[in-house]
Amino acid sequence: MSWEPDSSAWREPVAADRERHEPREVFAAGLRNHHIANTAYPIAHKQTFYPYKVKRARAHEVATRGLSGFRDMCLYLHVPFCETRCSFCEYTVVGKSELPLTTRYVDALLAELALYDDAIDLGARLFHGLDIGGGTPSFLPSRDIARILESVHARCTFSENADISIETTPKIASAEPEKIASYKALGIDRISMGIQVIQPDLLKVLGRSENGVEHHFRAVDAIRNAGFDRMNLDLMYGFADQSLASWRATLSHAIALGPEYITLYRMRYKLTRISHQSHRVDLEKVRPMIELSKALLSEAGYYAPPGKTTYSKIAGDVGTSSYLAKRVQTGIPYLGLGLGAQTFTHTTISYNDGAAGKNLAPYLKSVDAGRLPLQDLYDLPRAQMMGKMCAVSFYFGAIERAPFRAKFGVDLTDAFPNEVRFVVDEGLMELRADALAMTKHGTLYKNGIIPLFAGPSIQRYLIERDPSRSDDLEKNRKLALRVAG
Repeated sequence: MSWEPDSSAWREPVAADRERHEPREVFAAGLRNHHIANTAYPIAHKQTFYPYKVKRARAHEVATRGLSGFRDMCLYLHVPFCETRCSFCEYTVVGKSELPLTTRYVDALLAELALYDDAIDLGARLFHGLDIGGGTPSFLPSRDIARILESVHARCTFSENADISIETTPKIASAEPEKIASYKALGIDRISMGIQVIQPDLLKVLGRSENGVEHHFRAVDAIRNAGFDRMNLDLMYGFADQSLASWRATLSHAIALGPEYITLYRMRYKLTRISHQSHRVDLEKVRPMIELSKALLSEAGYYAPPGKTTYSKIAGDVGTSSYLAKRVQTGIPYLGLGLGAQTFTHTTISYNDGAAGKNLAPYLKSVDAGRLPLQDLYDLPRAQMMGKMCAVSFYFGAIERAPFRAKFGVDLTDAFPNEVRFVVDEGLMELRADALAMTKHGTLYKNGIIPLFAGPSIQRYLIERDPSRSDDLEKNRKLALRVAG
């Protein structure tokens, strides 16, 4: 059951997605709108994806069709709970009234898994990775993680090189070492811990005060004592109140903790409680942070090609989970389970119930009714599916040509002739036999490069959007505050 690309597989594009925009104009629009022109795809669903939205009455039919015709895929399970919601987060369920519902949520998660097993026969698939993300998955009791994994293994077969990755926080890892040890005993291979920043006043602004440096070394000891030899630390930069000196201190501190991998995330302001601060962060503030990161991590023995967000200290190891590596390098379909989770196939993108309001009620209601909990399902044209694959590829700083051709039936240079010529001529990327790869120079202009490969309607949105006048981020902030209760 292998995927055979055929032009009839994709929906016909609307007029806005049949346009061609001049690369230099799109590049400039991406840089101008750098806070939203990133690997998060799509942008502005209502303006760009809405013509392709599937009505709920047809959701099951279209979703299962999109998940047909291939065997290989990945699996993501979303745990949306945290002790508190950080100011930079757009993924977490908040409100103390939700927290006692963790057991019911896990029940629903496993029920959703069963619904998909009935719909597409998960046992006939081969899974190449499992990520348990959030939120904070380690917020759950260990018995719930055990229940999840038991059910997954009962229904899913994993490839030989597939791994399981889970996320935790410094506070939980340091205070509950027995929980961390249980993960290793359950067969989890990789653990990722969010350090983010170490600047005390910034931690307070971000709602991260309880995860300060006093927990970090004890947390690392717990992870190492549990037997994990694949540990990642997440760091964040690009905050309004973050100086270059404080970013240097965060990087140096993370290096001293001795992880195998360090992943860098630039702050995204969309749907966060601090989105109103975005105007204080321009590219001239961010670019020195990117250059400093590369210099310090390289000096410490961590490697990443230009544009890649995860640095690895292990030769030949890309540093991410196999779930993310397969997604990025091959555009492999993945099934996302849980509140607001995203599913990506060769022809569709969907978001589970609860994605908008970040509350459990819609998700639980759908699963209890025995239906796939699909809030938004989009049956997309090839141009938009290409845009999604290319955007995600920039986690690794390169678009792999063979997987692109296998997925879409056309070479990258034929799909984007003007765009490829532009980035090569400008020294932003280099065209190799295997990939179109970002250059060191290109890393400073990543937000302009990514939209070049987006769907035309998304490019048009960026071209017409004036960030100095747009109130999108303020609307998002108000929504985030309502969600936070």
